[in-house]
Amino acid sequence: MPQNTIHRLLRPLLVWRARHLSDRVYLILVSCLVGLLAGLAAVVLKTLVHDSQKMLNAWVPDQYRVFTSSFYPIIGIALTVLFTRYFLDGNLGRGIGPIIYNIARQSSTVPRSKLYSQLVSSFLTVTFGGSAGLEAPISVTGSAIGSNTARVLRIGRRERRLLTGCGAAAGVAAIFNSPIAGVLFAVEVILSELSAAYFVPLLIASATATVVSKALYAGQPFVLITTSWPVDAVPLYLMLAVFTAMLSVYMIRVYFWADAYFEQLPGTFRKVLLGGLALGGLVFLFPPLYGEGYNIVQLLLGGHANQLVDGSLFDVFHDESIWLVLLVAAGSMLLKVVATTITIGSGGNGGMFGSSLFAGALCGFVFARLINMSGLYPISEVHFVVLGMAGTLAGVVHAPLTGIFLIAEITGGYALFVPLMVVTSGSYLITRYFEPYSVYTRKLVQKGVYVNQDRDRGLLAQLDVRSLLQTDFVPVQPDDTLGELVTVFRHASRNLFPVVDSAGHLHGVVSLDTVRDALFDDEHYNTTRVRDLMTDPPAIVRPDDTLLDTLRCMEQLGAWALPVLDLQDHYLGFLLKSTILANYRRQLIKESE
Repeated sequence: MPQNTIHRLLRPLLVWRARHLSDRVYLILVSCLVGLLAGLAAVVLKTLVHDSQKMLNAWVPDQYRVFTSSFYPIIGIALTVLFTRYFLDGNLGRGIGPIIYNIARQSSTVPRSKLYSQLVSSFLTVTFGGSAGLEAPISVTGSAIGSNTARVLRIGRRERRLLTGCGAAAGVAAIFNSPIAGVLFAVEVILSELSAAYFVPLLIASATATVVSKALYAGQPFVLITTSWPVDAVPLYLMLAVFTAMLSVYMIRVYFWADAYFEQLPGTFRKVLLGGLALGGLVFLFPPLYGEGYNIVQLLLGGHANQLVDGSLFDVFHDESIWLVLLVAAGSMLLKVVATTITIGSGGNGGMFGSSLFAGALCGFVFARLINMSGLYPISEVHFVVLGMAGTLAGVVHAPLTGIFLIAEITGGYALFVPLMVVTSGSYLITRYFEPYSVYTRKLVQKGVYVNQDRDRGLLAQLDVRSLLQTDFVPVQPDDTLGELVTVFRHASRNLFPVVDSAGHLHGVVSLDTVRDALFDDEHYNTTRVRDLMTDPPAIVRPDDTLLDTLRCMEQLGAWALPVLDLQDHYLGFLLKSTILANYRRQLIKESE
């Protein structure tokens, strides 16, 4: 439907809103609408994936399921690549990172294509056994719903940012029936900062999505009933925090190493073939890696860990070694991030949210089983399964509050709040020491987009060196005479002049203040050259440099202007401190309005 037609249809609503509703009430109503739509999107995706997986496996006898499970993933990845190429022009934008970028650099404007692209691509990937979670695609879809609803209803920039977060919160809340965790996920991961008054729309959107999910889907059926936890186990909780932190650092680093490998790998369908075969091989050896893996988490919570080896090649040795289950669990835990990265890197779609929960559950189980086998102290393996989930999620995503409340809500383990706080805070702090940025933000930071940092950095991240470039400085050449330079001075509005050769390379700068005495030396007008008067600039700026670092450099050097050069050292213009500060002030005013 054309944009003007949409606006004409909504004009009566906008007029009615202006006459009858305050901005605050209207925003709450819109957040409710965003929660409803995002909740429906989550329910539809989850239901379709689970029903389709049942249909794919229904016709296969149990003894052959390991072979079909190894073959399915390459089909899903290939279908996702074809969908991306022919329906999205090759631009899918996987993961939460692009949404964070949209908020930081593009005024929370999320492309309309994300209203459907994430749902379709993740459905194709995960239905056929892609080893990734659906949480990131659903969060992205919810964010797109919030952003585009704000755009269509002509809601302001700051409110559009909030509604983008409302959509993400609603998506997570609908998946897990966890409204508080949805809100905290939006605050910790999606939005860099938030005023207290904005919690109400987030809560409304999250609660609405939870009601929709409860009525139509019922969420992830994790159940844990517990009434207490042993104080004597606190040292073990601290040890688990260290283990989950080590696992989190491992997962982040492997994820980005494998991601870089797939990025430099030539040929789209070559990636599909190699990735599909590699993923199929991993699933063949470790069947728990098939799909999201929440069925494995349910086995662990139900106390049926011995079923981990069912249907695998290790099943024939099941009764011969008590270490076999631990071997499969540890292997699946360490290889989950590899399987997820292969899934995404070869062309599929999914996220690390669910993968971190899966790996964390196995980490908690392996840790607890080893402690129980040692005879040091009898502990509840089920408790450590959920604590491992929370600790690994907190480390990988850098969202400790989300980890605490998500696990407490989806398992009913509210009595475990203290152990949850111990494990998640410890895991988060240790992981943050080794990996300052999460699996969602590390790649953005490498590109110079700083998010979830201090307010100044966040505001300056919305500005760009190229957009602030000043090009009205008159260039002079090294061989120009002093007399020619004086003529340029007479007609120039600036008192700083770049010295540029015929190829466009910068040789230095000439300042009117530094050559003032030479201007009165008439005898040397024809003998003195610009190269004799120029000086080196105190520093240079590249187009990809961050403005915060540039400002700090200017402060240290006492410079009011610095030349900007491209990677080939061609002169582009000057960056002024006054221009940066003026645009920073405009951004600050926009944020406060």
